[in-house]
This record gives sequence, C-alpha cells and structure tokens, in this order.
Amino acid sequence: MFKKNDYSRTVLAHGACYFFFFSFSLFWWSENINLFLTMPVCFFLILFFGISHGALDHIKGRKVLNFYKINNILIFYISYIIISFFILIFWFFLPTITLSIFLLVASYHFGKEDSEIMKTRKSIVLKFIFFLKGSLIILSPLIFQFNETVAIFELLNFNIDHLLLLSDKGIIRFFFYSGLLSNIYFLIEKGNMHNNGGFIFFDLFSINLLYYLLSPLVAFTLYFCFIHSFRHSVSLVSQLDKSNFKKGFKKFVLKALPLTVITAILFLFAVYFLKNYYILDAAISKVIFIGLASLTFPHILLEYLLEKNEK
Repeated sequence: MFKKNDYSRTVLAHGACYFFFFSFSLFWWSENINLFLTMPVCFFLILFFGISHGALDHIKGRKVLNFYKINNILIFYISYIIISFFILIFWFFLPTITLSIFLLVASYHFGKEDSEIMKTRKSIVLKFIFFLKGSLIILSPLIFQFNETVAIFELLNFNIDHLLLLSDKGIIRFFFYSGLLSNIYFLIEKGNMHNNGGFIFFDLFSINLLYYLLSPLVAFTLYFCFIHSFRHSVSLVSQLDKSNFKKGFKKFVLKALPLTVITAILFLFAVYFLKNYYILDAAISKVIFIGLASLTFPHILLEYLLEKNEK
C-alpha cells in the first residue's frame, strides 16, 4: 500500500540521498557540472523533468469544473491558455511589474509545495511562512551569485535600479535570513522535530549549496527538476494509485506525457523564433523564465481552486 507514510518516507529518502550523494559531490565537481549543464542541457531538463509536474493540470481542471457543474473540458483549456497568453502580454509591456509579481507568487508556491510533507496547522501565519521559505529559491542566487543573477534579470527586461536599491538597503539580505529562520516554525510544530528535522536540514543545506557553488540557472534547474518537481510528482503518483507506487508511476507517465510533449514543442518553437533576434543562450533564458511564468500563474490558480473546493 502506498499510504501517506510511504509518501513521506519516499520524500525523506530522496532528501537524504540528494543531500549526501549530490550535494557533497558539488564540492569536487561543481566546475564540471557548470560546464556540462549548458543552457541547452538545462532547457532540456526543465522541459522533460520540470514542466511534467504540472502536466496533470487537465485532470485537476476537470475536477474543478465538476465543482462548478461545468461539463465542457474545453472551458478549462481555453481559460488556461488565455491566462498564459495574458501573462506573456503583460511581460512584454510591464516586464518589471510582471516579473516582480511572478517572483512573489513563485516564492509562496515553492514554499507551500516543498512543505507538503510537514505536519502543519493551517493559519494566516503559515501562509507567510510558506512565502518566506520559498523566497530562498529567489533570494539565494542574489546572495551568492549577485552579478550573474542581475544579468539574468537584465535579460528579462527587469529594471535593475530597483534591485540595486533593495540590495543597497539590505532588504534582500533581511528576507534571505528571514527565509532561513522561517524553517524554525516547522520544527516547533508538534511532531516535526522528531519526524522531519533531518529533512528540513537537508532541504536548507542542499538548496543553499546549489546556489553557492553553481551558476544561478544551473542551480535553479537542478532544484526545479530534482527537488521541487520530484516531490510534486511523487505526490501525484501517490494520488493516482494509492495501493501500488509502480502502477501509479506508469499512470503518471502516460497521463503527463501528452501535455509535456505539447509544452516542449511550444517552447522549442519559441526558442526557434527568438533566436532570430537574440543569441541562442539568451533566447533559451527568455523562454525558460517567461515561459515558466506563463504556466505558473494558471497552475497556481488551479491549485487554489482545487484546494478551496475540496475543503
């Protein structure tokens, strides 16, 4: 049986293996990893290992439609595409505002989904804790690889003056340390120190080590594909078949493959179009981050509606 405890053990085992095997290897192989994980390689990993964790949104969308007594699945697809399209338009005309909102929303999303294993009591404070915890994914590269991260922000047409002002005033560093300290909340929750204390340590150390030793894009790719997406995918597998993880995994692959392939084709087409105006690496960077933003907003809205109606 693949029960809640089995899911927890799987995620904990993954965290420990990731920490001991991969994180410590960074000390010796970080330079080679940076050289091997070129922009196209990162792009490939994100397309086929990162994006796939949201490739079951059509199944969740059908559930949401059922809550509102809507039978036409086309309404979900059209709504999803329209939201994604509007994000692209907003990014074109208001890149700084759109990217800022995306980073705030992504911080909460990362913090919430990465903490699913924790035993927490729902509260307004918890939502802020999720935001602080997830903000480490955004702030760590600014702390450890500031110049390289600024270069990515400039490529995405973000107004760097705002970023430099926040850095000069120490606001970035303040929220970074707040994000580190936010994990104390999970430790003081009943049962978490005994059950998940090691997991929290593995999580914090692994993520910060990634951004300390690797370039921002490489670090984000490894986090997004093999920490964030892995945990979410394991959760989806357990939901598809609670009795057998292997069968659930097969179902997940079959159900996730169509939308993953379609999204990959669209992203590749976008790169092909943009490389007429930018060098290949710059085109890929734009597609990765702007493309992820266009998918993240409808994905998070879907998760919110599903959670709200399942209460």
